[in-house]
Amino acid sequence: MIQSEQNISISTQCDLLDMGRSSYYYQPIGESSDNLQYMRIIDEQYLRTPYYGYRKMAAWMNRQGYEVNEKRIKRLMRIMHLQGAVPGPHTSKPHPHHKVYPYLLKGMKIDHPNLVWSTDFTYIPMPCGYMYLAAVIDWHSRFILSWTLSNTMDYIFCLDALMDSLEHGEPVIFNTDQGSQYTSKHFTQPLLDRQILISMDGRGRALDNIFIERFWRSVKYEDIYLKDYQSVSELHNGLTEYFDEYNHRRPHQSLDDATPAEVHYG
Repeated sequence: MIQSEQNISISTQCDLLDMGRSSYYYQPIGESSDNLQYMRIIDEQYLRTPYYGYRKMAAWMNRQGYEVNEKRIKRLMRIMHLQGAVPGPHTSKPHPHHKVYPYLLKGMKIDHPNLVWSTDFTYIPMPCGYMYLAAVIDWHSRFILSWTLSNTMDYIFCLDALMDSLEHGEPVIFNTDQGSQYTSKHFTQPLLDRQILISMDGRGRALDNIFIERFWRSVKYEDIYLKDYQSVSELHNGLTEYFDEYNHRRPHQSLDDATPAEVHYG
């Protein structure tokens, strides 16, 4: 864990580790131990059945012996930024005064890097709470251009991921969901300033952003749930190693066993 050393400020230590202060100040966020257990169960099941909305998830959990109601599961899935993969009740809600852009990717042939990038964030269970992981992915190469951690769902850590990704170049189209983090002017303006086209998933259609959804399954099955991180610093260090492995050494069957970095940089 980061320690408050006498001669080095906490903010400086966070900068040295490339970690936001929100990561350092991670605290349990007022959920009971039962709810934290249910959130982990929901997350694992959602990876297997991403088409489950809160009603189906509540029904499934009751069949497993957990006495939960739909209202409780709906609230927990909203906290976790989860939605069913078909139209219906959703957790990514645009701000009523934010512009929502059309979905541009239907039927599009994506055959080279930097044509389409997309972003999203996902819930990560921790021993006494949870964190959120945001990432930006290139749809053709599957290269992870950037990632950030936060203990809140505000726009700032999503914007940090965007700005970090733009250090690698610029796409023609940038795709997001309709969450208020992404419809915010703070997020869309850097894209508009660079004349990058903005695409947004249809409401309640998680699979419009299929490649990032597949990536969440990979990082959770291959790393997060295997290692069961006990602190934010452990999580940050472990994910740093995982992303390096994923981008530069892990062959991808969909890429003819090349790595994302080999395809992205040619």
